[in-house]
Amino acid sequence: MNQDLEHLRLLSIFHYVLAGMVALFSLFPVFHLVLGIAMLTGRLPNQQGDHTAEVIAGSLFVAFAASWMVCGFTIAVCLALAGRFLAQRRRYLFCLVMAGVSCMFAPVGTLLGVFTFLVLLRPSVKELFGESSQPAAAPADPRTR
Repeated sequence: MNQDLEHLRLLSIFHYVLAGMVALFSLFPVFHLVLGIAMLTGRLPNQQGDHTAEVIAGSLFVAFAASWMVCGFTIAVCLALAGRFLAQRRRYLFCLVMAGVSCMFAPVGTLLGVFTFLVLLRPSVKELFGESSQPAAAPADPRTR
């Protein structure tokens, strides 16, 4: 039991670290965002004539960068929430799902996801989360009466 609590505490800390790393990597397309905005507003030097190509390219740059950053920050927030829920021993299924999502971020996230699965699937840890290790009974079929 003490060992389970220590493992959950360590997993919580490592989820926070991975969330920070994912948030940092989500900032990589900032250059594309700035370049796309510059293309859209016409602030690039030596622009002459028809600006259709610059507007299309700028729109693609902004759309790519913005979607990359929004997805990355969303995953980072969810990983941080998973770290918090692990520390509080709440939301068991959310923690399991985020362990699977963290496996995408090789090699650190893969290790964290696998270790999270190994810890969360223990019966003693399920009890800490308030999850029963017994499967739920199927509801009675009203037609069999």
